[in-house]
Amino acid sequence: MPSTFTRTPTEAERKEPGIGGKPPVDRRPTGGGGGGGDDDWKNERRGPRELLHRVRFFLFSALAADMLVFAVLVLVFFARQAGMWMDPRTHRFISDWHPVGLPHILYLNTVVLLLSSLTIEKARQNIFREIDVFEEWLGLGLPALRRTIPWVAATLVFGILFLAGQVVAWTQLTAVGYAFDRWATPASYFFYLISGLHAAHVVLGVLALAFCLCALGWLKRVEYRQIAVDVTAWYWHTMSLAWLVLFAVLALGQ
Repeated sequence: MPSTFTRTPTEAERKEPGIGGKPPVDRRPTGGGGGGGDDDWKNERRGPRELLHRVRFFLFSALAADMLVFAVLVLVFFARQAGMWMDPRTHRFISDWHPVGLPHILYLNTVVLLLSSLTIEKARQNIFREIDVFEEWLGLGLPALRRTIPWVAATLVFGILFLAGQVVAWTQLTAVGYAFDRWATPASYFFYLISGLHAAHVVLGVLALAFCLCALGWLKRVEYRQIAVDVTAWYWHTMSLAWLVLFAVLALGQ
């Protein structure tokens, strides 16, 4: 009696993927390096996504502590503004707080910083653009990198312009008799203290942008370039938001 041949389910899956078997597994390629398949993205314990989460957590923790410093400075600002002392002659409480007119260039500086926040966000979106990243994974070019670099460079230019504008504002304020070393009024002292501390943070941001531009050139893996742009963007957004609050305090809180 002739024997009959029956295909096993495994063979059916292998030979007829389009009829009744399972389709072949389409694994997502990674940006180089051994052992990098789709599992690297699904397994958050060892993939680049987990690394991004760790770097973000460290950055946000540092920024949260940093924002507390600004918050304390603002509280001291309002406490000093409300401070009064007794005149020994009239025995009346008076205040030595005199509002300082802010240079108009500060409004332009604020616009420049907001524009820089838009450009760095555009860079962050481009580096995570899925179709471009997929082409880089496949080795079809570097479209995500080409789209990102101009926006990071634009942010760097805006950051430098903001710092230059702050220097101009300090010079203008000094020219009208409110130099920091003279302590003309408590209000001017706090202006230099608040704006100077924020400018120091912007300097760190400018250095981070310069490093990010260099890193985009020599980092080979796509996910590392994404992390470099992502953390730089979040730091820059935080500095922009901090300046909006601080500028509102300086302009309206006096």
